Amino acid sequence: MATLCRPSIAVPDNVLTMEETLELARTMHADHPQLGLALRLIENTGVRTRRIVQPIEETLRHPGFEARNRVYEAEAKRRVPPVVYRALDHAGLTVRDIDLIVYVSCTGFMMPSLTAWLINTLGFRSETRQLPIAQLGCAAGGAAINRADDFCRAYPEANALIVACEFCSLCYQPTDVGVGSLLSNGLFGDAVAAAVVRGQGGTGVRLERNGSHLVPDTEDWISYAVRGTGFHFLLDKRVPTTMKMLAPALRTLATAHDWEVSDLDFHIVHAGGPRILDDLCHFLDIPPEMFRYSRETLTERGNIASCVVFDALERLFAAGGADDSARGLIAGFGPGITAEIALGRWVGERSRAVVPGRRAQERAPVA
Repeated sequence: MATLCRPSIAVPDNVLTMEETLELARTMHADHPQLGLALRLIENTGVRTRRIVQPIEETLRHPGFEARNRVYEAEAKRRVPPVVYRALDHAGLTVRDIDLIVYVSCTGFMMPSLTAWLINTLGFRSETRQLPIAQLGCAAGGAAINRADDFCRAYPEANALIVACEFCSLCYQPTDVGVGSLLSNGLFGDAVAAAVVRGQGGTGVRLERNGSHLVPDTEDWISYAVRGTGFHFLLDKRVPTTMKMLAPALRTLATAHDWEVSDLDFHIVHAGGPRILDDLCHFLDIPPEMFRYSRETLTERGNIASCVVFDALERLFAAGGADDSARGLIAGFGPGITAEIALGRWVGERSRAVVPGRRAQERAPVA
């Protein structure tokens, strides 16, 4: 079975606090008929700070989709390599040991994908497979773990690298003044994450089973409208209720694995907002403490889309990990409405099989 190793996370230096967000909303939308509601919703997110790739003054300008996408590409090329190298170090591998790169992002567009640039620039082998995933939104973190797991099941000696790059602030649209848009302006943050799934060896979560669930007829609950000004985020007011429909899918997958979801030792889930976590506690009969890492991510960094599950998992590692063979669940939620779910056991340093890198080589310099 494959092992999901310790992730690496990086966030930008520009900090945006809850107080600054609320003041911006009051200043820019003073005449909005539902300003009071929007302010209450933003306060209720529990997001205290977020990080964004550009200073807020620059973020509030809209130079056009082309200019913003150039920023996305430049920032991705600048910020991703150090995160990739740290993830490889955590896994005890080098670029030459990677057989697949899964790249997930929903906040910018490149073709060829950043995977091609990474292979050419960082020294990955030309035979490295590429799997860019662009349209699963916040669920893509879970999907990336599952597709990497599938690949390592098919090729047991292979290793996969996951890269998540989300610059949500580059999707800010000053003309979108619906309550859902104002809420999203106070919820999302920017981050880059990477993690390795090792086919053999490694410390972390030994992946045992994965699954996906789509809630029928909810395609328009979370979506992008693609216009001349770029991606316009659309959020239906029913989205906070989705855990009532997705929680049974988490329970069903655990039951199929002869596990009881309420008895697991750790839960790493996407934190789209506090209601998501509160409802999971209710519907799965899980104490709030089980979601502390996801809640910390939400509080300190906001909703960082596909990066959330990796940031929350890194917090579990930083806290000392779990006991050997502890059972856990990882889940990403996003457009569709979709859940991507993985089950696994914790593998610590003492119990892991030591499998050295197959093609050790010094890193290629970043161009």
